[in-house]
Amino acid sequence: MGLNLHCHLEGCVRIATAADIAREHGIAEPAGGWEAALRMRTPADLTVFLAHVAAAYPVMGFADALRRIARESVEDGAAAGEDFLEIRFGPATHRRPDLPVEAVIGAVRDGLADGSRATGLPTGLVVCLLRHSDRETNLAVARAAAALAGDGVTGLDVAGDELRWPSNEAYVEPYRIAAAAGLGLTAHAAEASGAGAAREAAEWLGATRIGHGTHVADDPTILAWAVDHGLTFEVCATSNIYTGAAPSLREHPVHAFLAAGASVVLGNDNPITIDRTLADEERDLVGQGGLASDDLGAIHRGSIEVAFMDESVRARLRERLAAST
Repeated sequence: MGLNLHCHLEGCVRIATAADIAREHGIAEPAGGWEAALRMRTPADLTVFLAHVAAAYPVMGFADALRRIARESVEDGAAAGEDFLEIRFGPATHRRPDLPVEAVIGAVRDGLADGSRATGLPTGLVVCLLRHSDRETNLAVARAAAALAGDGVTGLDVAGDELRWPSNEAYVEPYRIAAAAGLGLTAHAAEASGAGAAREAAEWLGATRIGHGTHVADDPTILAWAVDHGLTFEVCATSNIYTGAAPSLREHPVHAFLAAGASVVLGNDNPITIDRTLADEERDLVGQGGLASDDLGAIHRGSIEVAFMDESVRARLRERLAAST
């Protein structure tokens, strides 16, 4: 059973697809080629990591390209044996004068639907605000996401460089819009900032899930508060090593989260960037990280309950998990 609950579309662009789209639209190849631009080979920090992710942006400013990339992300998830895939992305990055935010989201929504029809893999779409965007842009993104609630869009997130834009206060109103539309709420927090950022995201934004949240493990008081309030941590272990948020799989904060009784789900974050499937993450968390098989089973069960998905999909996944145990 594999539920991928933290996966960015921008980190799902196949190297060959980037090259194809670039040729079609007359986009220059990056110095060193697309593989060097899109793949990160050694750990560094969040800013360097995001620069590799951003290398895909030039080929994502077209509706047909976005639809293709979204469809291929589902195909890749299905090929890797996933049972559910939650894709997230920041539409403001990919808008153009002839491609407004609404059309950007719609193209990705349609691509995910194409992939689901072809593979049978159910998906959800989480729309991301961006920390570097201005207030009006983030409000427009939240409104566009809310308009598609129940029509492919399942959640709202905020992502970007926490080192440069650490405050969560600017996103209160966009999150209110999303909550009123019934969208699930998650937030990247406490990955580069301190543990308190996760509590801010929960209290100010209403987030029930925290993307990464690695530094919460540094503060037992905040971690206990998160457990008491039912927060779920979206763990992307290898990605955290590449961003410098964790030293190794064995020393990863996931162990502190589980020991404290926190809810944990898994994702592969940016699979092309780090060349990892969800199955790779699970295998190595157990084999190299020392995660107990019982913990992995609990993660699978909990993932079904906190995923942003239609209740009919949730019921099917519960049945599938029960049949497999």
